[in-house]
Amino acid sequence: MIPSDIAITPDLIAAHGLKPDEYDRIVELIGREPSFTELGIFSAMWNEHCSYKSSKKWLKTLPTKGPRVLQGPGENAGVVDIGDGQTVVFKMESHNHPSYIEPYQGAATGVGGILRDVFTMGARPVAAMNALRFGEPDHPRTKHLVSGVVAGVGGYGNSFGVPTVGGEVEFDAAYNGNCLVNAFAAGLADADKIFLSEAKGVDLPVVYLGAKTGRDGVGGATMASAEFDETIEEKRPTVQVGDPFTEKCLLEACLELMASGAVIAIQDMGAAGLTCSAVEMGAKGDLGIELDLDLVPVREERMSAYEMMLSESQERMLMVLAPEKQNEAQTIFKKWGLDFAIVGKTTDTLRFIVKHQGDVVADLPIKELGDEAPEYDRPWVEPVPEAALAAADVPAPEDYATALTALVGSANGSSRRWVYEQYDTLVQGNSLATPGGDAGVIRVIGSDGEVTSKGLAFAVDVTPHYCKADPVQGGRQAVAECWRNLTAVGAEPLAAADNLNFGNPEKPEIMGQLVACIRGIGEACTALEMPIVSGNVSLYNETFGEGILPTPAIGGVGLLPDVEVRVGAGFVNEGDVVALVGGEGTHLGQSAYLRDVLGRIEGSAPDVDLAREKKTGDMVRGLIRSGALTACHDLSSGGLAIALAEMAMSGDKGAEIAMPDSDVAIHARLFGEDQARYLVIFTADSAKTVEAKAQETGISLVRLGTVGGADLTVNGILSISVANLRKAHENWFPDYMG
Repeated sequence: MIPSDIAITPDLIAAHGLKPDEYDRIVELIGREPSFTELGIFSAMWNEHCSYKSSKKWLKTLPTKGPRVLQGPGENAGVVDIGDGQTVVFKMESHNHPSYIEPYQGAATGVGGILRDVFTMGARPVAAMNALRFGEPDHPRTKHLVSGVVAGVGGYGNSFGVPTVGGEVEFDAAYNGNCLVNAFAAGLADADKIFLSEAKGVDLPVVYLGAKTGRDGVGGATMASAEFDETIEEKRPTVQVGDPFTEKCLLEACLELMASGAVIAIQDMGAAGLTCSAVEMGAKGDLGIELDLDLVPVREERMSAYEMMLSESQERMLMVLAPEKQNEAQTIFKKWGLDFAIVGKTTDTLRFIVKHQGDVVADLPIKELGDEAPEYDRPWVEPVPEAALAAADVPAPEDYATALTALVGSANGSSRRWVYEQYDTLVQGNSLATPGGDAGVIRVIGSDGEVTSKGLAFAVDVTPHYCKADPVQGGRQAVAECWRNLTAVGAEPLAAADNLNFGNPEKPEIMGQLVACIRGIGEACTALEMPIVSGNVSLYNETFGEGILPTPAIGGVGLLPDVEVRVGAGFVNEGDVVALVGGEGTHLGQSAYLRDVLGRIEGSAPDVDLAREKKTGDMVRGLIRSGALTACHDLSSGGLAIALAEMAMSGDKGAEIAMPDSDVAIHARLFGEDQARYLVIFTADSAKTVEAKAQETGISLVRLGTVGGADLTVNGILSISVANLRKAHENWFPDYMG
């Protein structure tokens, strides 16, 4: 019998994020009242952040398999075959709650955690992205959050030495009380050298690796599973503190240790720290785990068992070790200046036993802790899509040049250079396309260290207002736009990670958004053959009952067989032909034009015809790979007008455009956000080839004009110098941040 060292009261249970019926279930499972440490362990394992208890039912509906998928969800990261015995290993995770409380460390440790997820699998990280969302620019807290989060992302990633190749930054009042920080990382590993977290073998040493344990981050996962209120400042101690230089040493030590054959299983100490890593390793392997906390390296005095089990101190790993390799393993970690301590062993008891100062402070059934966490089928209501908005009900701008300038110079339409220039985009020397285009691209280095001809492309996308207006179409569109961005550089989309950010799932309308978005994501991933191989769910993103916009970010990875055969999103040659693929714009509901020019947020999301997306994208990718195109850009926020402006600014060249006759209003054609569309640019010599291919596949391709001059001109509608467009585009962020 374990003594109940602290009285377990209803208030204490509630403070641990456990409902009364969940506590009753704990008592029933273990046949007694839990100790304080055991209560903490259950709260860590059964909270939303670790157990996915509200979303698990729906996540099971997503497509997770494919011919290239070697490891889907359930491990630290997904693994996808890229040929020649190599894999790309990647994951995306949120660090929203910590980043709102303490922006620098919240964002920094988000980057650190996602990098560990990748190298825990045996992969060397080669690329990072991030998707950031903040409140409206004039909100008193927004500038502070932007400054701290961007500095934290850069401070950790730059010091660790991984290039940031893409991402997105958006502002909206819905995030005033709850910013979003979603971090993505990818690495390369040999297909026959992937390391998993499933413990194997009885009476084997369980080894603690990395940095010492402190009191930072105690209860962080439980904090991330609750709404914010007036007690937010009291939550500051739950935010972890990161050290990228220690993490870099941990990476090198782990990869060296893996190469030695010493590692049987390995798990990052992320959310819920020592608790989660030990329980997951044991439960997956149908084994018990015994820990002696007196052996855990600590950096603070008189730490309690509760604090040690729930600490989320960074740069730590837990490993099951081949006993005969113990001395070799210890030597490797000593060389890198890191802690190496045998803190326990595997057992055949299926019990999770924790000892501290001679006492057993926890004795729990390990499978029930991990696999048997509550799983809810929460009440939900089918979202009703917003009513359609006819183009005739949306006024045209008084001056098209002024409207276009406003869009490229708005908070959400302006250049993100101020952000990404704080990140190292070129470290490792393999970056070929850095932030600012459709997708980031890196060259693949072979397992023997030789340069290969292959490349990997990365993109992250979601349009939250679409997801609010129609969650099914919004979920589809997030996948489709990510797929288009990979396609637009010439890459074959392989697979994706999802990062599902929503409000309180106990509200049926919020749960309905989650269910419908997942449905749309699943439909799109199936149709576009881009399975979900890893991801993260972040719920309870609410402050004083106000939830964020539904924001299911999709991070996609694509493969370029020949990395030299790719295109960018900027005009290249004077005289090149500009053509629109996929039809004209008609849809202004939830558009950037409606929001940033007219100040209205209304209407339905655009329909996403997945068969059309696939057919159109496959044709465009084929044209790129045949060498027929000089540039390509997908159409998304802001429609045709923004795509033309972005290509002009990127290539520092103008264009003369003549809009063909049409019954559709010109402002809908210029600013409509209809899907499955691209701008393709080609030389006059390639025109016959390109047009014949479009005709053969039955896809609309319409010549709009030619590249040339210093102005972007749409005949009879607008003419504006590329220099003035760029001035508006580049100045918003630096002016805002001051």
